Amino acid sequence: MLTHRAMKSLRFALLFALAAAPAAAAPSQYDACMAQAQSNPGGGLMMAGNWAKKGGGAPADHCAAVALVGLHRFGEAAQKLDVLAKSPFASDPARRSALYDQAGNAWLLGDRPDAAIASFTAALNADPTDPDLLADRARALAMKNNWPKAESDLSMALMVMPDRADLYILRGSARHAMGRIPDARADIDRALRLSPGNADALLERGNMKFESGDAAGARADWQQAASSAPNGPTAQIARQHLADSAQGH
Repeated sequence: MLTHRAMKSLRFALLFALAAAPAAAAPSQYDACMAQAQSNPGGGLMMAGNWAKKGGGAPADHCAAVALVGLHRFGEAAQKLDVLAKSPFASDPARRSALYDQAGNAWLLGDRPDAAIASFTAALNADPTDPDLLADRARALAMKNNWPKAESDLSMALMVMPDRADLYILRGSARHAMGRIPDARADIDRALRLSPGNADALLERGNMKFESGDAAGARADWQQAASSAPNGPTAQIARQHLADSAQGH
């Protein structure tokens, strides 16, 4: 099933900036603040605060939210982003959706799936079939073990983008958790055809093989997952599974 770490494999880059610099800010000032927020969150938060005192308004608040994410103050960041999404700053539907999406990701990073679901649902109001937003909400639903709704969101996302390996992996994980093993295995196999050697898919397939009694096949998949991306979190989980299986756990 989806691991806690995998469920937080988020589109984190969205938290760094909107698609275009806000019209209300001089691009150089906004860009400088955002760059500082990313490279030095503490300095970025201070810069955003000073800018806000000089009338920086919503763009300064957005910069502060990004800095707060970098400081792991996820709840504060999410609250700021939700407020911005409801403000005149977000009069453009695309910007409003992006801000709600950023808020949802920040809530997820803070382990607040209920709040994340609300933010992602608000983001989807602008485009109910956006596959990335649907995948994000599915991750939040998975954190609540609401597998049927997570599977539904992922199925809708796959109707829009049927060649996304990551979506098949997520849906396969949800179906695995629901006990729909043949459907889950079909999704994981499809993901591996689209993305051969994908570590997340191999980890999931190994889990299903192990549960079915195919310990040797499971270990082979976990070993391949560990070597496909040796420095990533999936490899760490695969190595732990290998260690546990060697000890008979």
